[in-house]
Amino acid sequence: MAVEIETLDGLERKLILSLAWEEINKEVNARLRDTQKRVRLDGFRPGKTPLKMVENMYGQSIQNDVLNDKAFKAFYEVVNNEKIALAGLKKLEALPQDDDKATMKVAAIFEVVPDNIELGDLSKKELDKVVSEVTDKDVEKTLEVLQKQRVKYEPVTRAAKRTDRAIVDFVGKIDGEAFEGGSAENYPIIVGAGQMLPEFEKGIIGLKPGESKDVEVDFPENYHGKDVAGKKAVFTITLKKLEKEVLPALDEEFAKSLGIEDGDVAKMKEEIKTNLSREVARRVEGVNKEAVITLLLDAAEFDIPQVMVDREVARLQERAKQNFLNQGMSQESIPELPEDLFKEQAEKSVKIGLILNQIMDKESLVATDEEVKAVIEDIAQNYEDPAEVLRYYMNNKDEYANAQSVATEKNIVDFVLDKVKTKEVKQNFDELMKV
Repeated sequence: MAVEIETLDGLERKLILSLAWEEINKEVNARLRDTQKRVRLDGFRPGKTPLKMVENMYGQSIQNDVLNDKAFKAFYEVVNNEKIALAGLKKLEALPQDDDKATMKVAAIFEVVPDNIELGDLSKKELDKVVSEVTDKDVEKTLEVLQKQRVKYEPVTRAAKRTDRAIVDFVGKIDGEAFEGGSAENYPIIVGAGQMLPEFEKGIIGLKPGESKDVEVDFPENYHGKDVAGKKAVFTITLKKLEKEVLPALDEEFAKSLGIEDGDVAKMKEEIKTNLSREVARRVEGVNKEAVITLLLDAAEFDIPQVMVDREVARLQERAKQNFLNQGMSQESIPELPEDLFKEQAEKSVKIGLILNQIMDKESLVATDEEVKAVIEDIAQNYEDPAEVLRYYMNNKDEYANAQSVATEKNIVDFVLDKVKTKEVKQNFDELMKV
């Protein structure tokens, strides 16, 4: 089979395929005979419809299918034989018949992957590398959060203060007139928790059950309720019931509620610190990975295959549609999702993918079995039975491949971090969690 390859603009190429009509017609006839066995036509027994009638009915469609199949097969044979770094096939076009009546010419228009992405001298580039560690103070703050999640409330008759739960009636008026949504009865508020506007909650402080108070509240200009945004209201607040928060003690019972079977408080704190450290390590890794990706994207300027961008756009569109469906929307109510909405994200994703693949190939950074196992073991720590999770990943081809991809990506990020100049930037737990 004669092969011609032409370089078009950028990464686009044209491959001329010569398909033998003898082979095409042989396959068409075979498929026609197979169709004859299955076709049912009034007046003929199954399988007895004359072949000429079958050809008249299905011949053109079958020939088109055969031509497509032969062209695709021939194209990918050339790609494999010539070791073409294929980004994707764009289209197949039948060419006009020439003097060679024995063959049919087909043009395959496709794009190749850029073969040499220049990143420059990485050792001259600089990067802020985030570092962080879990302190005893972080453990104590986490314990306070866990206590808050298990808080109970007891009735009190004193004046209200922050952290109390207040049950109130209120009526809001603007220019002396009550407004929609401005009144409620038996409304529970945790004082100081930010459920209501600051002036409103501050007005509750100092009230005792049974007392009332008028409080002026200025609605912000950007308030979600457009009818009251930017206006001043007066709320008459009546405190009907007041409860103080009662936090559980950090004792054996509390430790058991967190899964520490023997109720050892020291062990509980150590386990919390271990879990926080694991989360911090993942967050630090993610932040530094994003910094590496930004650096690589800024370092490299190259053409990206449009066919790969189109595929990524389609994938992002489909994921967005699925998200809407998962939220309970019907297929008909999903809003229009134009390609332009995803193009920038798709281009970035394709570009970084090509960069990372080149680094991986040139530096032989594909993860080893040991590195993949380490990633899986880290994932498994989030589950009740880590050993079972490890066995599942190790014996599931797709899950293992996903873990290998994660481990390989980690190798690439570590490689770049070792090459560039890094300046350590310390972040405490709270700062890191906000990123």
